[in-house]
Amino acid sequence: MAKREVLDRSSPENIALIAKLQSRLRMSWLAWLVYRGVGLPVLLGSLLATQPDVIGGIAWQLLWLIPALIVTPWVIKGKSPYALLMSSMLTLVYLGASGVTLFSRFYDSGSSVMWVYAIDLILILLINVWLFKLLKRLPSMNG
Repeated sequence: MAKREVLDRSSPENIALIAKLQSRLRMSWLAWLVYRGVGLPVLLGSLLATQPDVIGGIAWQLLWLIPALIVTPWVIKGKSPYALLMSSMLTLVYLGASGVTLFSRFYDSGSSVMWVYAIDLILILLINVWLFKLLKRLPSMNG
């Protein structure tokens, strides 16, 4: 059986990788918030034949994003494993909701707007990947 390599969490390489992961997470998080809050309603308002109300869509998306906006300071700092673990659980819920929305809109609206929802799904998937990698690199929660 191969011996598993132990991760030295205080090494300079690990600290540099943590900083890079925090930066990626921060940029992905902010891009997703802006896209989900403003970009998605604007794109759907211009692409759908029913011409839904863009301002109402933005208001609805911001209401839907209240839990994400609450955990935004934790994600932006990216230092507390406990807070990032809670944020990770929340983003997994958003990931599931985005996937269900993508497939339900495919049957509802067809493939013309599917890419709008696919971008949302990809962004939240990237956030989850960065969160999992960062949680692996951060110092242990139990001391």
